[in-house]
This record gives sequence, C-alpha cells and structure tokens, in this order.
Amino acid sequence: MQTKINKVELRNLQFDDYKELKNSMVESYPEMAGSYWREHHIEKLLSIFPEGQLVILVDGKVVGSALSLIVDESLVDKNHNYSDITGKYTFSTHNSKGDVLYGIDIFIHPSYRGLRLGRRLYDARKELCEQLNLKAIVFAGRIPNYGQHSDTLTPKIYIEKVKRKELHDSVLSFQLSNDFHVIRVMKNYLEGDTDSKEFAVLLEWNNIYYDESPKLINLEKSVIRLGLVQWQMRQLNNLEALFEQCEFFVDVVSGYGSDFALFPELFAAPLMADYNHLSEAEAIRELAKHSEPIRKRFQELAISYNINIITGSMPYLENGILYNVGFLCKRDGTSEMYAKIHVTPNEVQHWGMTGGSKIRTFDTDCGKIGIMICYDVEFPELSRLMADEGMNILFVPFLTDTQNAYTRVKHCAQARAIENECYVAIAGCVGNLPKVNNMDIQYAQSAVFTPSDFAFPSNGIKAEATPNTEMTLIVDVDLDLLKELHEHGSVRILKDRRTDLYDIKKINP
Repeated sequence: MQTKINKVELRNLQFDDYKELKNSMVESYPEMAGSYWREHHIEKLLSIFPEGQLVILVDGKVVGSALSLIVDESLVDKNHNYSDITGKYTFSTHNSKGDVLYGIDIFIHPSYRGLRLGRRLYDARKELCEQLNLKAIVFAGRIPNYGQHSDTLTPKIYIEKVKRKELHDSVLSFQLSNDFHVIRVMKNYLEGDTDSKEFAVLLEWNNIYYDESPKLINLEKSVIRLGLVQWQMRQLNNLEALFEQCEFFVDVVSGYGSDFALFPELFAAPLMADYNHLSEAEAIRELAKHSEPIRKRFQELAISYNINIITGSMPYLENGILYNVGFLCKRDGTSEMYAKIHVTPNEVQHWGMTGGSKIRTFDTDCGKIGIMICYDVEFPELSRLMADEGMNILFVPFLTDTQNAYTRVKHCAQARAIENECYVAIAGCVGNLPKVNNMDIQYAQSAVFTPSDFAFPSNGIKAEATPNTEMTLIVDVDLDLLKELHEHGSVRILKDRRTDLYDIKKINP
C-alpha cells in the first residue's frame, strides 16, 4: 500500500478505464496468467448493464472493480459453472427483467488491500440491488486456500472451519464478513482455478426490501403513525356519553393522519357506577352487556375516520363465562376479537374472570401486529410466538392502579421490544372512579418503546405521555429500521437463538 492517499472514488466503470482495469486485474490474479477481461468483454458489459459495473479509484488510478449481470433466479438454482452463468463469456444470460444480481468478478489490486475498498464495492452492489428491486445478490466465490487442505478436508468441512474461524480463506472469510451466506458448494466451477481445486462456494445476500409485486395503489407503508389515547376516568351518564368521548379521541388522532388508535384496558368502567349497589362480579357482568354496542360503534368510527382502532378491552360474556377482550376494528369495515390470556388474581377474586385460549397475530394494511392486554405483557412467551409469526408492532392496552404496577408493565414492555425486535405501544387510564368498586384509582404513562440499537433512541423510548394526565400521544415508527435490525443489528436476537437447545410452540395452534 502506498504511503499517502489523497482521494478515493467509487463510480461506474467507463470504457476509457480499460487499460488501468486490465493492469489491476493482472496484478490481482497472478496465479491465473492471462485471465483478464478483454476490451470486447468490457464494451459488451457497458452496453447491456452500465450501472452494474463499478470501479474504485485511488488518486485517479483504477485499483479495483466489481462486475455484475442481472439473471433469472432459475439460472442460479441450477447447477452451473462460470462459463454457463456468463453465457460462455458473451453475457447472453443477462436479463434486465431478471430478479437476481449475479456478481461475475470483484478484485482489489494487491498494493491497495487492507483499506476495506472491497467492502465499499460490496456495499455499492447492495445499494444497487435495493434500487433495482432485485431479490438478492448471488455469486460463486473462489476458495483459494482450500488447495492447502484438500488432502485432509472435504470442501464442506473446510467451509465450516472457515465459518468458525478455525481456518482463514482470503476470499471466503471476507465474503462471510459482508453478510453473505453459503447456499452450496459448486464443483468444476472455474476451469484452471487450481488453488480452489476448481471448487467454488455459491453465496447469497438477500435484499430485505425486495417487493415481489409492486403496486401503484395501497402500497405497504414503511412509516406507521400510532395514536395512543391516555384516557381520563370520569363520570359518564350513559353509553352515548362514552361514545361521544371515544369519537372525540378518534377524531383527534385521525386528524393527524394516524394509522392506529389505541384505547386502554377497561376504559368503559365508568359505566359501572350505575351498578355499584351490586357485587363487583355482578356489576362487571352488567357492563359486559355494553360490549357489543361498543364494538359496533368503534367499527363505524374506523370506517368514518379511515383508521384502525384497537378498542382497549372490555368484559365479554360467552356461554356464561366472563372474559376480558377487545376488538381490532379495521378501516376496511372488518373486526377481529382478541382476549386477555393471563388474568390477574384480582380479576379472578373480584370478577370471576377466565383467561382466553387463543394466541394470534393480526394482518392489517400496515403489516402484521400483535395485541396483548396488560398482564399478558409480563409473560415473554406470548410475544415471542407473535414475533415468530412476523409481528412488527405490539399493542398493549393496560390498566394499573399504582405506580409499582405500572412499572411492571412498562419494563416488561421495554423488554418485549428488545427481545422481539419490534415496537411496543402501551396505553392506559388515569384518574379515579370513587363510585365504582374495585376501580377506584388509576396510574398510567402511555408510551412507545423501541429496540435498543443505533437506529433507535438510546434509552429505547420513542415517546412518552405526561404521567396521570389525559392526553393523546402521536408517534411515527419506521418498519424499515426493524428490517435493518433483523439482518444487520449490533446483536440479532431472533437470529441468534439456540433453537437446537430450546424452542417454544403453541400447544393448540
């Protein structure tokens, strides 16, 4: 490497670069004499796919290059060699309507190695793959150090040792460090590659932003706006008064363009004041008679205000059994029920509630979501099952009476965001209900929590409401950041689980 560098430039290859390109390639492959691209090869590549041909310049001199084609995935799936994939070096396999970016060459001049210039070329290829909406980058990488071990190791064992860093391969080790994964071993891939014993490793990098069926309307959004309602418990004269307050909040959050409105657990409890002369168990069963009318009204509001509404929760009687349930009322007019799985000792003792038995996620026009009611968030297995189904946002309507109860919900919700690489939105009730037994005081601080990595707030808190104050919280969450986290995070919790040692599953899926 030269002692002083003034400028490094990455750009598309130009035909005038050919002489320096050839010189760098000759120096890069001393063991393969005569193996360099001729002028007519470069001219052809530039005519069919100029944006796919990249060079690195140091102080105006070409010191590295990455050359690519677009091919059909079916070609990659078949057993092939270098001659096949390049159309016997005519590049007839290039298809501008294909779905895979195939790397046919990448090299850095020996005098300029150690500067991570190869990484720049790989990053540029990845960016190109995303811009062209291609499924993946695929190429067959040489394993030039394999020749030193071929007498004692099969290619498969050699690759595993390189993965575990027991052995170093000048090409494969670098490719694995750039987030490529091994698909299979290719035999007789590149004629004359004696160092690799003519073996190669087919490697792949998946484009997490690939859209198989791009649409002009109803595009899946990457930035989702959440509207959280921190509900003040207050005396309500009748059901219409409750509806009036609900519509006020739906109007507010939809006015800011929210995609979701989240209401708290048991926010309709003020209606139990009329039944305070009854036992707690009898009063909440009277409240349950309002649950179906509440669902219907929220369904109407979801359509009218073009917003998905998570209705918090309410008591629900089915075949004489009392559950704590809520409804996802979608803006397309449909609705789905969710139930609290784990009921608290208080809910059992005073109300005789029973936990639900169905763990599921929900498909929405903003992606897949999960919903858990209050106490459920303190059981990590539930959200992990949801994450395995592709959940990106977990909504948690809650009701807590004291600050220590709220602390349990808050910190468990933050843990669920980190361990499942998702957003978690919690919304609760504030204030007091002196005329409703077993519902006298409430404490809440609604919030949206995030994973903990560089793309997110350092404390994992996207936004928080003012404690114990009626208000709304409007928060944008970016689903693309979750995709980046899943694949390229500082830690990748979902990927790094030891499922060979432990796993969780639904008993009754």
